[in-house]
Amino acid sequence: MTAAVAAPAVPLPSFGSTLAGTGRLVRFILRRDRVRLSVWTLSIVAFYAYYAVALDAMGTAARGARAALMQTPAGIVMGGPGYGVENYTVGVAIANEGITWVVLALGIMSVLHVVRHTRAEEESSRSELVRAAPVGRHAPAVAAIVTLFVVNAVIAMVSALALSGASGGDLPLADSFGLTIGSGLAAMVFGAVAVVACQVTEHGRGATGIGLAAYGLALVLRSAGDIQEQHGNILSWLSPIGWAQQMRAFVDLRWWPTALSVAAILLLLVLAAVLASRRDFGGGLVATRGGRADAPASLRSPLALAWRQQRSAFGWTALGMALLWYASGTLLPEIMEMGASGAADNEIFAAVFGGSDPAVFRDGFLTVMLLFAALTCVAYAIVMSARAKGEEEAGRAEVLLALSVSRSRWLGAHLAVVGLSTVALIAVSVYAVWAGAVQVGMSEPGLGAYTDVFWTYSVAVLVYLGLAAALYAWAPRFTSAAWLLLVYSFVVGMFGEVFDLPSGAEALSPLDWLPAGFGETPDAAHMIGLAGVAVVLLALAFLGFRRRDLQSN
Repeated sequence: MTAAVAAPAVPLPSFGSTLAGTGRLVRFILRRDRVRLSVWTLSIVAFYAYYAVALDAMGTAARGARAALMQTPAGIVMGGPGYGVENYTVGVAIANEGITWVVLALGIMSVLHVVRHTRAEEESSRSELVRAAPVGRHAPAVAAIVTLFVVNAVIAMVSALALSGASGGDLPLADSFGLTIGSGLAAMVFGAVAVVACQVTEHGRGATGIGLAAYGLALVLRSAGDIQEQHGNILSWLSPIGWAQQMRAFVDLRWWPTALSVAAILLLLVLAAVLASRRDFGGGLVATRGGRADAPASLRSPLALAWRQQRSAFGWTALGMALLWYASGTLLPEIMEMGASGAADNEIFAAVFGGSDPAVFRDGFLTVMLLFAALTCVAYAIVMSARAKGEEEAGRAEVLLALSVSRSRWLGAHLAVVGLSTVALIAVSVYAVWAGAVQVGMSEPGLGAYTDVFWTYSVAVLVYLGLAAALYAWAPRFTSAAWLLLVYSFVVGMFGEVFDLPSGAEALSPLDWLPAGFGETPDAAHMIGLAGVAVVLLALAFLGFRRRDLQSN
């Protein structure tokens, strides 16, 4: 007679066990991302310090003109509720004009950080290896949030000190901390949204899209509320961006709106924990829709696949840039009136924009505005060119290349989609500014001048794409070094005249070879040279990619 053996009871996981290994993951994330997070920190701190110095250099009259501009509908959309515009000090200007963009930058960092260390790890199967060790279910997400909090706290502390120091102590330290802490907490709300999104969707791109869409919704709510009623209405209070601005830094500082951000973060994290306990590891609560048994003709090529992977990002980016630069174009008459008077009273201001004569200032300001647009497109090109690296690391490129697809064809498909999309974004940006200006009766410069800017910038931007592609092909670990050229081009383009840099230093920026002012005739030799550099870099990319081994995980 055989005795029945009772199966051992499996203990239910306790709360503590679901967080096992969190401390080690925190240390690992900080070590793994030490360079990435340092760059983000230094960039935000530098922005705060630069903004404080630049606004102080403008003088009282120029800031007063900016205050009037911020009370227009477009200014309210891009700025905020307008607290303290009656006495537009440097601190008030930073609070009104900077919070929206700082929260955007920190929000992007927060969303990318969370997705990178949660959903992206599950997609690549690396998280499965980690979970094979004594690591709890919620440990990766909690570690991502803890490290995100640490980084945002460091940025807030150092930025507040930088604001106070850059202003020579004129900006109260308490208000500086209120501004930076409020902005950091608002950005962390979007990071918490990304944690929830990572439980809902199976793909990192989807989670990232949901996180960034949350920022777009918050901006719409805040803008609608501020336009409908001075200093905002109920719609403004539904937006995390509005919570940071409602702290009224440098006007009448109040700390209690931070409680809204803290409460939202905690509720979202609790929701994420509940959802994470109800989904399968590696999956999402919303199941991926079943595809066709065979691919349609429109997908039977690497080019079609690359477009399919990038079309959503391109579409939303194009829509956002069209709205942003169209709104900027409608503000040009007011900016021209304000800027010409400010340049007449301030040598630094005049040096940046070329002079105080109204026509000269107009062309100089348009040059700077479209420089920003071009650098935004460069950032898009660098980000999207990294998609090829992501496909390789995930092992999907290896599967495709095992078929009758050559390496050159696969890489060429990705670069072609990125290049054409970037050129299209430049067109959207340039012609959106022109359309906005024409809408408010500013017919000069004409369409031909904008067209010259479009095609010259298109050639220059391809140099950045070629550099990113060459770095990826030859040294994948250093692909992000392409960002250094973007930062350098921004510094040279904005402050080359102010710093009186030598011509050799400025020549390192591809944008320095474009016409010096808006509406000037492009130099054919310079354009041919830029095109040649782009072709050489792309050729090096194809050569390097064919020679090295794939690095799939």
